[in-house]
Amino acid sequence: MKTAEISNIADTAALAERLREFIGERYVVSATESKRPFECDGLSVYKQMPGLVVLPSSTEQVQKTLRLCSQHRIPVVVRGAGTGLSGGALPHRDGVLLSLTRLSRILEIDPDAGLARVQPGVTNLAISEACAPHGLFYAPDPSSQIACSIGGNVAENAGGVHCLKYGLTVHNVVQLTVVTIDGEIITVGCEGLAGAGPDMLALMIGSEGMLGVVTEVTVKLTPVPSHCQVILASFNQLEHAGDAVSAVIAEGIIPAGFEMMDSHAIQAAEDFVGAGYDTNAAALLLCELDGTEEEVRHCIEQVTAVFRQHNARSIRVSQNEAERLLFWKGRKSAFPAVGRISPDYYCMDGTIPRRMLSRVLSDISRLSKDYGLRVANVFHAGDGNLHPLILFDESQPGELQKAEAFGAEILRICVDAGGCITGEHGVGVEKLEQMLDQFSDAELAQLNAIKDALDPDALLNPGKGVPTLKRCQEYRST
Repeated sequence: MKTAEISNIADTAALAERLREFIGERYVVSATESKRPFECDGLSVYKQMPGLVVLPSSTEQVQKTLRLCSQHRIPVVVRGAGTGLSGGALPHRDGVLLSLTRLSRILEIDPDAGLARVQPGVTNLAISEACAPHGLFYAPDPSSQIACSIGGNVAENAGGVHCLKYGLTVHNVVQLTVVTIDGEIITVGCEGLAGAGPDMLALMIGSEGMLGVVTEVTVKLTPVPSHCQVILASFNQLEHAGDAVSAVIAEGIIPAGFEMMDSHAIQAAEDFVGAGYDTNAAALLLCELDGTEEEVRHCIEQVTAVFRQHNARSIRVSQNEAERLLFWKGRKSAFPAVGRISPDYYCMDGTIPRRMLSRVLSDISRLSKDYGLRVANVFHAGDGNLHPLILFDESQPGELQKAEAFGAEILRICVDAGGCITGEHGVGVEKLEQMLDQFSDAELAQLNAIKDALDPDALLNPGKGVPTLKRCQEYRST
């Protein structure tokens, strides 16, 4: 077969022919209707059809794809399972969308070392299921863990309900295989406790596909605790629940998970799952404690006492594993449950110091009245990672724009409170303007310098994560 010549980045037919030479006919998608499922990630308000969709099955195929794209200056956007919530996998209309779902093998489990080596398309939950016979699990557990991929978790530094005690993705990944934009294969991190030189591993985790393409991930596995129970407490006021969170941790107790839900989220989750939540409460806390049976019993007594001191209206403790899982099922189903009470919702993601929970929740409530839009709050209270769900109806003119403006104000409140505009969803395209609220021009120049060093032609996920200095100047002049 004659090799096609690519005259420019718009010559998608020639590019597709070249890619099919080493990836195969079936896995280079150019037909419009076949590309449509890839036009957005979980943040569906932003959509863009990709130039081409490519589904490689190996590191070598990723390497060849990147070399070809680099040679012809073709933009590349990497996509995992498509569950992201910041538009981080929004395609480029003249570029290649590199979907890694076929790289879905668990390559090795080493129970003695407490490590697993997997490809990026492996789902989060599949890792824990595979190592369960060894009494181990992978700790970070986003609510979408049944569907989200470990590669996407690395890109966004995902957390989950157990990140308070066990850490985020960055604390549970020890090594990555990365392909650079010019097709070089590098390894960052190591299987030991420390490596030489700057921490490139931490730089790659959370970089949103802007610095390289991850094709293998070595994760740390954690022993399954011998005993685990959940305290379910309800409160008449959000502020009381927020203060109770800080008070528990001030006692020196670090729960495995510590989550909060407000009245809208409680009602939606209870109607959807039937977890036994108190639907007359203004706020609900789920506090999971794990360890030995004696440790857990002692901590339950301490936490229960703190909740009572902060005016808890009811307190329940899971009595068996089935009840514990049911309590969590309500929380982990909260996002889809809220979708049943509103035509649309806009999910925000900001992080604040725990001590500021009550104040920020009060500010969000005030803004909800100002904008005339309901908010369902369901979030990781223990580490201050908020997920306000702004309820709106996109079919009503102006409501999406109003929801976006409301969300931007919430993120500014997070920054003013000493926090950050994201905890685990990333910046993507959604929060580019809010990066300018978070960072100074000098700080953004340093972030751009890192991008320039690793991707000088800005081909990897262009227009995401870090605003250009030109955009900074335009924003600050308005």
